[in-house]
Amino acid sequence: MVLYWILLPIVWVIWHVLWRIRVYGQENLIRDRGFVIAPNHISDLDPVFVAISVFTFHRMCILAKEELFHNWFIGWFLRSMGAVPIARGKGDTDTVGRVTRQVSEGRGLLIFPEGTRTKDGKIGVIKSGAFVVAGQAGVDMIPCRIIYGTKDGRQHLFCRVKVCFGKPIPAEELKIEDPRHSISELRTLKNRLRGCWEELYEQYKF
Repeated sequence: MVLYWILLPIVWVIWHVLWRIRVYGQENLIRDRGFVIAPNHISDLDPVFVAISVFTFHRMCILAKEELFHNWFIGWFLRSMGAVPIARGKGDTDTVGRVTRQVSEGRGLLIFPEGTRTKDGKIGVIKSGAFVVAGQAGVDMIPCRIIYGTKDGRQHLFCRVKVCFGKPIPAEELKIEDPRHSISELRTLKNRLRGCWEELYEQYKF
């Protein structure tokens, strides 16, 4: 934990030197209880952009694909920043359950609902995991749109970056009461998050 406090300011400075970052909607961030931040996903560096934009010394949990941890240095850095490896497509219920408990106890979670990066910079297929965690943990979901100021919409060194936080989706609206209707309710929630991302893009695009 002490290492996180040391790394976060250093990373904040380095990232602001290498990229021109602007943060919008910080008033929508939650500081006094658990939450789920749900950003779109374009670059492997997206988690760092979001983490330094939130800039909290209460270390968030960041769900990241386990492949990123195969390199010892990257794995060490990610774990220091609060990242937890998850096996995608393998039903890693143990990790999801552990993270859900931590969020319900007051920890923040950063999770990418698309599950993987999009190759064209556009919104991809939104999956159910983020909604399941938020619903079971009983916390709000904060939509987040990452926008890169490049022609192809992807991340490049020294490019301009905007990290935009939308108004939270209340916890009571994320809880699925009747499992028989879970598919239709999840579809509605996914469309709602997509709509939030699109609104943030239209409001803050370059």
